[in-house]
Amino acid sequence: MGAFIDNEVVGAPGHVPPYSHTAVYAACDRTDLIACSDLRPEVMEKVGKQYDIPTERQYTDYKALIDKEQPEIVSVATQPEHRAELVIYAAEHGAKAIYAEKAMAASMAEADAMVEVCEQNGVLFNLGTQRRWHPGFTKMKEVIDSGRLGAPKTIIFNGSTLFNGASHHYDNLLFLNSDRRAVWVQAHLIDGNWTVEGTRLTEDPVGGGIIQFENGVTAYAVTPSREIEWEVNCEHGSLTAWPGGVYRMREAGSPGYRGRATMTDAPFPDYEPASPNLRLVEDLVHALDTGEPLVGGVGAAHAGTELIFATIASHLRGGARVELPLKDSAIRLQRVRDPRQPRYGP
Repeated sequence: MGAFIDNEVVGAPGHVPPYSHTAVYAACDRTDLIACSDLRPEVMEKVGKQYDIPTERQYTDYKALIDKEQPEIVSVATQPEHRAELVIYAAEHGAKAIYAEKAMAASMAEADAMVEVCEQNGVLFNLGTQRRWHPGFTKMKEVIDSGRLGAPKTIIFNGSTLFNGASHHYDNLLFLNSDRRAVWVQAHLIDGNWTVEGTRLTEDPVGGGIIQFENGVTAYAVTPSREIEWEVNCEHGSLTAWPGGVYRMREAGSPGYRGRATMTDAPFPDYEPASPNLRLVEDLVHALDTGEPLVGGVGAAHAGTELIFATIASHLRGGARVELPLKDSAIRLQRVRDPRQPRYGP
């Protein structure tokens, strides 16, 4: 996600570039990409050649980059096990805004600390859960908020790996439900190669279950092995989103033979395709320029992270209902794996 994932998604259905952090900053007319950091100099050399970052601004020590370059926006594109340390240092040493990859953190304690440091230092924070900035889902939320279909009642989506996938899906769930507070989670994890050793979670498990919100909306994360799909059922209609940017709206029609309303197709509103990751950075820039609130924010990122760890907690308690806010979560994701090598070309 730092620089080369654009080469992995060429031709993906519905994909609109730019996608990686560096590609987004290069495309945004309000940002200049000034420096990069990686533990692998050979990776930075490729980044430098592609994005005109001179060798003297390529750092193997991220703290040296932040201290010397004093960037206004810092991107953290590591895996979640290393995220909190970098975000906290950036927030305490001059960053005005942070774009961090998902999942937010490897533990709830780390997520709590990230919220605290960002709020104490007035640092803007957006998590890379890009569906929140996807124009199709933005349009879906506009329909929900308009009241045309009545109040939302249930939201159904595919469960997936918690940190890599549900970090996206839980955030989108919160977004579509106007970031209302979740009050309980009842969930389970699918058997796989993960284990819990003391407080250490050894791999990223697949989870599914039920999430209840304060406004009466009930969400269901189901676990079929297929691409992510969404269905929002409202009082007088429904909205669906399918892979590849396919959206559908249905609304109540005339009564059927049992007296219940039939459902008829209605045109889904038009929208202009755009890169959600570019819109994420433009959201940060707009907030820096104007002082207006973010579409995302550190609070939303924390709420989605809490759903991840509540899913784990419910499973470890035998599928029991877990009340929120989540208390005393000691689980931490800690995998043992080699760094993923970038794909330098399509």
